[in-house]
Amino acid sequence: MAPTQAKYVLVSLPLKTFDTDDRQEALESLKTTIASENGTVLSFPVPNFKIGTLDALVQQADDLAKLSTGCEAVVSKVGESLRSLYEGNEEKASEQKMVNDKPTDQYLRTFSWNKVRYRADRPVGELVDILQKELATNDSDVKSKFNQYNQVKTNLVTLQRKQTGNLATKSLTPIVNPSLLVQDSEYLETHLVAVPANLKKDYLKSYETIAPMVVPRSSIQVAQDEEFILFAVTTFKKHGAEFQQKCREARWTPRQYKYVEGGKEEEQKEIERVTREEKKVWGEALRLTRTAWSESVMIWAHVMALRVFVESVLRYGLPPDFVSALISTNSKLVKKVKQTLDSSYSYLGGNAFGRDKRGRITKDDAALTSEMAAAGLGHGGEGNEYTAYVYYEFDL
Repeated sequence: MAPTQAKYVLVSLPLKTFDTDDRQEALESLKTTIASENGTVLSFPVPNFKIGTLDALVQQADDLAKLSTGCEAVVSKVGESLRSLYEGNEEKASEQKMVNDKPTDQYLRTFSWNKVRYRADRPVGELVDILQKELATNDSDVKSKFNQYNQVKTNLVTLQRKQTGNLATKSLTPIVNPSLLVQDSEYLETHLVAVPANLKKDYLKSYETIAPMVVPRSSIQVAQDEEFILFAVTTFKKHGAEFQQKCREARWTPRQYKYVEGGKEEEQKEIERVTREEKKVWGEALRLTRTAWSESVMIWAHVMALRVFVESVLRYGLPPDFVSALISTNSKLVKKVKQTLDSSYSYLGGNAFGRDKRGRITKDDAALTSEMAAAGLGHGGEGNEYTAYVYYEFDL
């Protein structure tokens, strides 16, 4: 059975919902609402940011939704990159998923806004731009390093295949004795042909007549493996190309080979060099990807904090007086968490900005509320599913 995937839910609710001005008391009340067997309710503190106009907030809500989708894509790609470095070993890849030297889950459970890096007194729009640029840099760095790594890995695989493949594909440098080749002749040349073992008889019967001016009885067996036999054949140069074409038609594989002094040693040196390079670039890719995971998850968490703030202001009005929480659960229990929240707080849906617990509309921020309603707000969950309160589901 596949393991149950961890899920996280971010919610915010108006503080007045809990009949208290104390956020900690409100959080404790929310904890009693969500049964502990369904999820763990944790504080997810969100600073009070600089608010501009309503129009700007509506635009920022849209920008943050798109940026959150971008974060999810980058985090997913970085996770896939880690898996590929460990050849699909999820357990080893997961060991590298640290955020600020903490396991990812612990980072989210103890999240606090990084006020040094992202000063909360900056306008929301500026913070969105900074986070967007940082995410793009992360994505670009990982792509660039993986292009380099994949190129080196491909080179190594190609070189290794030349050493370990069959006679139709592998390097002939360590196999062919140069004394078998006609060299420095004005008219003659030697061809090397890999013939499937089951076609040996056909080859020996017909190689002399398959093309004009093949030197009779010039075929010499050079090497053999389980699949192919390598023959050397001499022809006149002017019919060499035709001979090779006829070989291909007969399903014999002409092999390109040119003797180079010291070629065998050079090939071995090249394999050793590329092997060292592959190990070096693998290490660089791992370090960069670990950093990119940490950075991308941290960026995403800050984007989600901004989303919670912006959406809460748009839904619940000013001043920003709400309690935000992270609920740690899993893919099987997240529906129960949502059902519990809906049954407890769906009354907010009539007018999510200004109703008391009995459903009566309050006059606080009434004008602002009607503008927000006109702006078409009210879809806090992913996938545009309507929720009566701010609600975001995500997983890592």
